[in-house]
Amino acid sequence: MNSEKVINHIVKWLKEYATNANIKGFVIGISGGIDSALTSTLCAKTGLDLLCLEMPIHQADNQVSRAKNHIKWLQDNFKNVAVKTVELTPVFDALVSSFPAVDNEEERFMALANTRARLRMTSLYYFAALHGYLVAGTGNKVEDFGVGFYTKYGDGGVDLSPIADLLKTEVYNLAAFLNVNKEILEAAPTDGLWGDDRTDEDQIGASYPELEWAMKMVEEGKNSADFEGRQLEVFKIYKRFNTANKHKMLPIPVCEIPNELKS
Repeated sequence: MNSEKVINHIVKWLKEYATNANIKGFVIGISGGIDSALTSTLCAKTGLDLLCLEMPIHQADNQVSRAKNHIKWLQDNFKNVAVKTVELTPVFDALVSSFPAVDNEEERFMALANTRARLRMTSLYYFAALHGYLVAGTGNKVEDFGVGFYTKYGDGGVDLSPIADLLKTEVYNLAAFLNVNKEILEAAPTDGLWGDDRTDEDQIGASYPELEWAMKMVEEGKNSADFEGRQLEVFKIYKRFNTANKHKMLPIPVCEIPNELKS
């Protein structure tokens, strides 16, 4: 991959899309992770306005510090970057307290995980509408089209997706080329929805390079019978997530009414 040419291509695409839509800039949520770091840097390079939102919800301290450090790095390198912090912890807690009690707290905890992402999406669109910006998505190819590892109507709710055709390893390569902070490059990927230090690999059961391999195998028409050992395990993990999350990757089902029933 020619990193410089890919970067220039994405930046040009972003700028042309915003300009043709008569939009002044972009808003993006900064999590302290690699995907939002790369996407925000690419948006900043367009020269258009970029509003970076910090939206902590019971966030781990290291995630918050990485996000703050990245925004400082952006502002040190680009004059078009602004930042706002929206403390969503009390909003989340108030919402939780308004829901009825349940017997199984673990089920309640699981049900609420994606709520954090949806609160952040709501905040992003508030500021986008306020300033005339587009919400820039941070999903990569493996997450968006492979295992569906994102929240429907949460971080999946965006206006455009600059890095959705990049594998996770390619995201790291471009971020390193752009000199994104070392602490972000070295941090284990996490969705930050749990308030603890669990990683994406902890949740999925496979690393991103392994998932990229499985995605390639599926594209080549391979099946479980072609593998054994760890490869078979990873292939099954990929297929399980891909199947379970199809509802995120396909258009919303529409019940089509036969013409004879309408006449």
